[in-house]
Amino acid sequence: MIDLNLFIALVSYYFVMYVTPGPNNAMVLTSGLKFGFLKTIPHMSGITIGHILQLILVCFGLGKIFQMFPEIQNLLKIICAIYLLYLGYKIIGSFSKIKEDDSRPLKFHEAALFQIVNPKAWTISSMAASGFLPKDGNLIFSIFFIAIVALIVCPLSISPWAAFGSAIRNLVKNNKIKALIEYFLAFLLLVTAILIVIQK
Repeated sequence: MIDLNLFIALVSYYFVMYVTPGPNNAMVLTSGLKFGFLKTIPHMSGITIGHILQLILVCFGLGKIFQMFPEIQNLLKIICAIYLLYLGYKIIGSFSKIKEDDSRPLKFHEAALFQIVNPKAWTISSMAASGFLPKDGNLIFSIFFIAIVALIVCPLSISPWAAFGSAIRNLVKNNKIKALIEYFLAFLLLVTAILIVIQK
């Protein structure tokens, strides 16, 4: 029997964690702006499935490795921050020349693999495992239940970022405004990268 209070708490937790700014949402916003909503769907699907696989691994004990060797997570933070800085660099000047730009949206497997170096994704998985796995009861059923909730809530929470990016793309034709958006998104990625590195 599924506890209704636990279900509501889990949905609320996932929604808040997924919808708030982080590496995934910054990248999805950028992808929506550059390539449109439909072409960003594989990216969002990869984030969802990558996170669910990550969640299952954490639930089965991978999170304990991070507790024993915190330097591994520090290394992942640095890799993620470097990638976000690179992405920010690539954004500048890219919206005004989208048609001749050889860049492309992230593929499903690339977005899924990015979760390996995304510290926010590890935090979400670790907190879900520690906060919502029962101390007694069926472990497999509990993991399945948490994963199903993630499968539903994750895409619903991150898709508004892609939709917002896509809306800006369709509305903004002025090159000066495009340039301002490029620099703003690059700055957003820079701030995200700094926050990831300094976060304890």
